[in-house]
Amino acid sequence: MKILFSHRGFPGQFKYILTALASLPDSDVRFITANEKEGSIEGVKRYDYKISAKESGHCSEILKEYDTNILHGKETAKLARKLKEEGFIPDIIIAHSWGNSLFLKEIFPNTPMLCYFEWYRNSANIDGSVPNEDKKIRVRCDNVASVLDLCSCDAGISPTEWQKAQFPIDFQHKIKVIHDGVNTNLCKPNPDATFKFEGKIYSRKDEIITYATRGMEPMRGFPQFMEAVEKLQKTRPNTHFFIAGLNKVFYGDKSKGLSYKDDMLNKLHLDMSKIHFVGELTFEKYISLLQISSAHVYLTYPFVLSWSLIEALSCGCLIVSSKTAPVEEVIKDNENGLLVDFYNSDELAEKLDYALNNQANLNILRTNARNKALEKYEAEKMVNEQYNYICSIIKAWKEQNK
Repeated sequence: MKILFSHRGFPGQFKYILTALASLPDSDVRFITANEKEGSIEGVKRYDYKISAKESGHCSEILKEYDTNILHGKETAKLARKLKEEGFIPDIIIAHSWGNSLFLKEIFPNTPMLCYFEWYRNSANIDGSVPNEDKKIRVRCDNVASVLDLCSCDAGISPTEWQKAQFPIDFQHKIKVIHDGVNTNLCKPNPDATFKFEGKIYSRKDEIITYATRGMEPMRGFPQFMEAVEKLQKTRPNTHFFIAGLNKVFYGDKSKGLSYKDDMLNKLHLDMSKIHFVGELTFEKYISLLQISSAHVYLTYPFVLSWSLIEALSCGCLIVSSKTAPVEEVIKDNENGLLVDFYNSDELAEKLDYALNNQANLNILRTNARNKALEKYEAEKMVNEQYNYICSIIKAWKEQNK
C-alpha cells in the first residue's frame, strides 16, 4: 500500500496510525511536512518544506489565515508533484485540513483523499465577549480552507463527536469520528511514581494538585485556576500545586501587556513556595506528574479536546474539569470525574477541596476514568478502526472508478 500523509507538524495526530502503516509488509509511506519539528518514524520517508516570511502578509487582515493555508498548500503540492514525477502514486492521501491538503487533488486526481478535520471555527460567544462584526467576518474567512477540503475530499475523520458537530451539517455525512488514541500502556496508574523537581522528590503521599496544558491562557482556564489556588491556599497550606506548560498563548487572543501568568501572579496573594511552574516536560516526566496527582484540573472553552485529558483519564487521575460540551462527551459528573462551571473559581476551589478530603471514597472515579480510556481511546483499538476506515475508502474508490 502506498500512502501519502501531510501535516504541518510531523507527525501531528497521525503518530499511531503512521507507525502501524509503516510497519506493514510492502508498505510505502511518505510524509510531507513543514520543517518546524524534528522527528522520524521507522519506515516513513519524510519530505520537508519551508514557508518564507517574505511570501506572506500581502493581503487583507481578514484573509491572513487563508493566505497562510495557501502557502502551505502550494509547498505541499510542489513536493507532491516531485514525488509523482519520480513515479510515486499513492493509493490514498491522508492530510490534516490545515492548508496542506488544498491542492493535493490537483496533483493526484485519481487518488482518494481522507482529510483530518480538527476544528471548524465559529464566532459564538464562548469567551464571555460578544463578537463584533469584524470578528465574525474574520472567523468566516478563517474557515475557507476547511470548506474547500470538505468539498474536495472523499472522506473525513474527526477525533470527537463534538468536533465533528462544529462542521456544516451538509458535510457531516463525510466525517467519521475516530479518536487519535492514547498509549494506555505508558499512560497508566502507578502508585509508586515519583516526581523530582528542584532537588525534592514528590509522590502520592503528598497532597498535589496538577494542571497541565500547552500555554497559560484563558482558553484553558488558567486565570480561574490561579484564583482557585489562592482560595485553597487559605485553607490547605500544605497543598502543592504543579503547573506544567509554557508562559505563552497558543489558542485565543494574546494578552495586552503582561502575560496571563505574570498578570495573575501580580493580582493574587500566593504562597509561591507551594506553587511549582515546571515548564515544558518530557513525556515521561509529564506522565510521572499525572501519576502522583491527588486531583488533576482540566479546563477548556468549547474547543478541541486536548490529548492531555484522555492521558489523565488513562493514568487514573481524579479529574476536576469544566462543564463544557467537549469535556462532557468524555467526563460524566461523579462517575469518572468531577465537573464545575468553567468561570466559577469558587466552585473549582470547593470541588478541589472536596476531592482532597475524600481521596479514598473517590477512588471509584479514578478506576472509571482508567476504564473509559481503555474502552474508548486506547491507541491500538483506534488504529484498528482507522485502518479499516482507510481500507474501506480505497476499496470504495476502486469500485467507483473501475
